[in-house]
Amino acid sequence: MLRALGLAAAAPLLATSTPGSARAQPGSLIGTDLEVVTVTDTSVVLTWTTLAVNADGTPFPAAADTEVRLAPADSRGPAAVYFPADTERTPYHYAEVGGLEPGRAYRFEAWSDDVRATPAANFVTRMPTAPECTGQFTTLVPPPGRPLRTLALCNDVHFGEEVSGLIAAGLPPGVRQEPGLTPYPEMMLAAVLDDLRRPDRAADHLLIAGDLTSEATPDQTRAVRSRLDAWGVSGRDWFAVRGNHDRPHTGSDYATCPPTADDHHDCWGETFTPPGEVLDHRVGGLRLLGLDTTEPDTPGGRIDRPQFDRVRELLRADPDRPTLVFGHHPVTLDSAVSNIAGPAFVLNRPDAAALQDLYRTSPGVFLHHSGHTHRNRRSHSDLPLPVEFLEVAATKEYPGGYTLLRLYEGGYQLNFYKTRTPASRTWSTRTRAEYLGLQPEYTLGTTTDRNHVVHRDLSGLA
Repeated sequence: MLRALGLAAAAPLLATSTPGSARAQPGSLIGTDLEVVTVTDTSVVLTWTTLAVNADGTPFPAAADTEVRLAPADSRGPAAVYFPADTERTPYHYAEVGGLEPGRAYRFEAWSDDVRATPAANFVTRMPTAPECTGQFTTLVPPPGRPLRTLALCNDVHFGEEVSGLIAAGLPPGVRQEPGLTPYPEMMLAAVLDDLRRPDRAADHLLIAGDLTSEATPDQTRAVRSRLDAWGVSGRDWFAVRGNHDRPHTGSDYATCPPTADDHHDCWGETFTPPGEVLDHRVGGLRLLGLDTTEPDTPGGRIDRPQFDRVRELLRADPDRPTLVFGHHPVTLDSAVSNIAGPAFVLNRPDAAALQDLYRTSPGVFLHHSGHTHRNRRSHSDLPLPVEFLEVAATKEYPGGYTLLRLYEGGYQLNFYKTRTPASRTWSTRTRAEYLGLQPEYTLGTTTDRNHVVHRDLSGLA
């Protein structure tokens, strides 16, 4: 942590500089921040940044080419060289290589203008077994059976937010979008929606686990709803639940929205769904249950009694149906003690225990998707349950993306993807400086947090 804090001194300079703002010295190009973000059964995604150094030693983003050298780890021949066809010279490199063999180890190098990229001085990418350090990764082996459908999981859009990376009272120092550019929540959501319609992602459905808005004003809720409606149909293509930022608020800005208790008004509920409502949908035999885990005037989470009764009723009526549950607040004790805000930040312990106890008698539940912590983390349940509890990193900031859940007859494969538009790559790199430069340590997660396969009988799904 001390090393990262020391390096953070350069982060604001990097975040506010622009390519070409100073003349680089000969041979001063640096390739850094190498991350093996996504490893699927047939592809890998690498990202990194190139910097140059001006006369006084200040680093700034420098455009360079994007090159990956890759070969099977057990081969003796030279590595094949890949240049992404759609990538211009850029400081913010995104390289996706496809056509790989499932379950095979590969050695790799990332290069820009004959300079090899190396990982940043972050623990998560400097661990001895991390692929960024070993120079090797192994592709996943997909579950058996036919592929069935693909769902995208995302959260924490914060539509309307103007400063990213604040925790409380304006601290720690946040990051603002550069003047004249599209506000970053709009730009990052647009990048996700663009990605999901591309043939190489081809998501059938989008699940958004809360914090669609920054403060749930009428303008914010209507604007984010408009973006989603332009992408697809609510209840068929996309599904959303409320986060703590979307909760009912007080004040004159909310007076035109439906009233709730204690002088609060619910603009998000007027545009999306009322407080405490359980979303219950079927997509090809898969049951989706969306929970409202918000609590008035606090970032922590709860589930009210009518919701519990409704969820219990639905699960008891069809306990074996494959079921994905999503709600904003993480559930497990592992999540409670490992997030930087502490146990009060997640679902309260009595409700978390009751929900997991309910899952114990509902064998069809296989995945619970949460947001709120802005990190990629696969946490451990409090009880011995065959349920995965997954936190997905925020859409709005570094690492900036979504998780694809690919369902097969014999299980599922999960992969986290960063968004790849030029604007989103730039913003994601700038917001690495959040939390005094510790943002990557907390939010990126390990390779297996982001990419893994689970065997499960899903053969009854269409």
